[in-house]
Amino acid sequence: MKRRLPSLSALHSFEAAARLQSFKLAAEELSVSATSISHQVRALEEALDVRLFLRKTRAVELTPEGRILLQAAGTGFDAIAAGVERLRREQRRTVTLSTTPAFAARWLVPRLAAFNAAHPGITLNVHASNQAVDLAGGAADLAVRGGGGHFAGLHARRLIQTGFAPVASPRLKVRKASDVARHTLLHFDWQRGNRHAQTWEKWAKAAGVALEAAASVRFSEESHAVQAAIAGQGIVLTAVPLVRQEISMGLLEAPVGPVLGGFDFYVVRPEGDEVRAEVRAVEDWLLSQEEQ
Repeated sequence: MKRRLPSLSALHSFEAAARLQSFKLAAEELSVSATSISHQVRALEEALDVRLFLRKTRAVELTPEGRILLQAAGTGFDAIAAGVERLRREQRRTVTLSTTPAFAARWLVPRLAAFNAAHPGITLNVHASNQAVDLAGGAADLAVRGGGGHFAGLHARRLIQTGFAPVASPRLKVRKASDVARHTLLHFDWQRGNRHAQTWEKWAKAAGVALEAAASVRFSEESHAVQAAIAGQGIVLTAVPLVRQEISMGLLEAPVGPVLGGFDFYVVRPEGDEVRAEVRAVEDWLLSQEEQ
């Protein structure tokens, strides 16, 4: 059934004036002028064709019709306020975590069942992107980022102390650093421009081998490069902790060094903000997982 309602703005002004028994106090509560309250109430009376207030010199008094409307309006606005507060509570129980697609797929997703069991009242939204989101602007509550540990304007706690090493299928039989040059090098575009990012060029320099003549394939996503390595299509330079499962299953191995350090994974959030209990719970849970 179609609702036949007067102006909600006029009802809001009326409800405040009736509850407080003063146009002046209603105006202060709603941050408008007393004249505005008077006009809204007058318009409501004209729309309903009833008199809602008896106007006296220093006060207003509800008519019987006004008392009926106050009861209905008060109940309605209380229900709206309760619904809005419920929505806000639900929103506050949601935490958005930003990380890269590779980290989400290879480290986070296998652990999500454990998170849901430990925190059934928290909804965790995982935002997977290779682009760093604006945490200060509220795009996410937390992020897992790789680097050297300093992130401007962000509070950081180290999640994983990692090392990057050549990772390949055992079928390739890589046994020494110079063997790497005989196979296709698998690259991926992750954190491009990050001075701490580990590259084949850095590894070759540390290993003292020449890789310029080696064939190469570039992927936009790290997980695809890892899958190519599992298929025996080449060697990927990746964070060893992110392929622990594949190594334990014999699908991959990290047969040769050197292992490059200096690019660890951190849980970061904006500095100085009051941290919601839900956000703190997610942060602490993330850090507890790597200790297991």
